[in-house]
Amino acid sequence: MTLMLKTLMSLAMPAMLIKLAMAANYIVGGPNGGWDTTTSLQTWASSQSFSVGDNLIFQYAPNHDVLEVSKADYDSCQASNAIQSYNGGTTTIPLSSPGTRNFICGTIGHCSQGMKVQIDTLASAAAPPASSPSAEPPASSVTPDLAPTPGPESSAFSPTQAPEFSVIPSTESTRTSSTGSSTEPPASSAHRGSTFLVSILMGLISFVMMMLQA
Repeated sequence: MTLMLKTLMSLAMPAMLIKLAMAANYIVGGPNGGWDTTTSLQTWASSQSFSVGDNLIFQYAPNHDVLEVSKADYDSCQASNAIQSYNGGTTTIPLSSPGTRNFICGTIGHCSQGMKVQIDTLASAAAPPASSPSAEPPASSVTPDLAPTPGPESSAFSPTQAPEFSVIPSTESTRTSSTGSSTEPPASSAHRGSTFLVSILMGLISFVMMMLQA
């Protein structure tokens, strides 16, 4: 949130500075006239272009003043219902909003002698849009290699090298005599018994086959 506020302020500040730089001060009736009965004030106003942010500067003698009035009072030079009244010799009036404003001199007879001016204020020109902050660069589309890096433990065996195992010969499979020749291990009693039973069974089968053929 703080970063967003700072960004908005950084964008608004140049716009405010541009607006201030573009604002103009207009001396009413100038440069060859002023706020008096001898200047064609409405002709002067028609030759100007007023925008929001500009300032009107009235400079006048002590026998004059400045009254802001309604359109009806402007047309009839009625000074008794002034919206605002100013005196003092120099008056600065900011044009803070678009629209038409009407000013007359309140001294009797001066308004009817032409000491009146109507100001048409236009909306200020739109400032060029500030460029938005550059977007962050897109994330890389390269997929990171997720294969684990072999550690010291996994590198103990190479894929092409099988672990070597030493085979210790059994002492019961082969026995070497003192003369160096190998001898068959003696058959167990269980093995001899099973061989005898198989012989008897084969004999019985043979006898049965002979009887069937007789």
